[in-house]
Amino acid sequence: MKGITRNEQDHSVFDSVAGILLDIQKYFKLSDGDTGLLQTVFILCYMLAAPVFGYLGDRYNRKIILGAGIFFWSGVTLSSSFISELYYWIFFLSRGLVGIGTASYSTIAPTIIADLFEEGKRTTMLSIFYLFIPVGSGLGYVLAAGMASLTGDWHWAFRITPCMGGLALVLLILLVPHRTQRRTAAHRALSISGTIRVAAEEPGVRRTAKTTWCQDVVSLAKKAQLVQGTVSPCLQETCNSSNSLIFGGITIGTGMFGVIAGAEAARRLRKINNKADPLICATSMFISALCLHVALMAAKTSILSTFIFIAFGELFLSVNWAVVTDILLYVVTPRRQSTAIALQILVSHLLGDAGSPYLIGIISNAIQAKNDCSSLWSFRSMQYSFIVCAFVGVFGGAFFLLTSLYIEEDRKEAEQL
Repeated sequence: MKGITRNEQDHSVFDSVAGILLDIQKYFKLSDGDTGLLQTVFILCYMLAAPVFGYLGDRYNRKIILGAGIFFWSGVTLSSSFISELYYWIFFLSRGLVGIGTASYSTIAPTIIADLFEEGKRTTMLSIFYLFIPVGSGLGYVLAAGMASLTGDWHWAFRITPCMGGLALVLLILLVPHRTQRRTAAHRALSISGTIRVAAEEPGVRRTAKTTWCQDVVSLAKKAQLVQGTVSPCLQETCNSSNSLIFGGITIGTGMFGVIAGAEAARRLRKINNKADPLICATSMFISALCLHVALMAAKTSILSTFIFIAFGELFLSVNWAVVTDILLYVVTPRRQSTAIALQILVSHLLGDAGSPYLIGIISNAIQAKNDCSSLWSFRSMQYSFIVCAFVGVFGGAFFLLTSLYIEEDRKEAEQL
């Protein structure tokens, strides 16, 4: 499959697979379905590891856990650049291990930001955090394609990106406090010798007692926000390094602008509508799905139109990044935030892109098998299989609309606790 899921871009900052996916496919002699499976391995390990880090993040020092995850991710990425073409299965394994390392970052980092800043500044700081995700994702495209072109060897893409992980680790050690107080504007929790004291009792939980992971999950399952099946569209990658560079540039530009626009829209509209956050997310998902569909339909006749509509699709998709996390943080009590983010990662990927790369590859292979073995049908098979993603994006928007029905009630409940 000549593509990469948007969610892998979102969570695997400076991950270079997207920019050199075709080189990897040729090197290991992978079919479209095998390449899709490569992406699925990453997502499966990522989403299954997230609850583990959610449990650890709510109970142990998150700075240490986050640092260990970044170090592990960087080490595995570097090691995978030395895998021979005869051992493709080890490369598959390395993608899974990268997913595990990435889960620590995606699960814990937003909760640290939530603890360091009060509600008034939290959305702004989260938007800055998510602002650098498209920058990292776009640089992954650019660095990978650039290094492959400069050295004539795609392996060097995996040897430069761990340097970025090393820089992140140094900044984490120097700038982030060793311990942060778990708090929100409405809730102050004090952790004394591992015991969390809360302002109000919950059924089945003692006032000064640790809650078990199962108790946390049961409580979080009652939150409407955790059943939103937001599935991000898959975006097609074209067949040469120059297009990877263009796509990387689009990702950086639209991602930065989209995150800023989403955060600013949320800040302004909250003043007139308490349901503004999920409504913004729903609208952006609907528009993004439409843009992706138009981009796919225009791909055969106008590559310029395709890039334009992909840019708009990414723009509106990026609007959601900071807003979605902010929703989750203000409807969940601080002692459960890591677990909540982990469960959201698990559910959204389970219902979405855990199997979609492999599924799209299988659909593409099936369409090709029923038609002539030609370049035309090779293109059409990918085009038709990707259309599925646009329709799934519509379902994501519908779940955000469902969230808007319950968000006020859940927010008030969290504030009372």
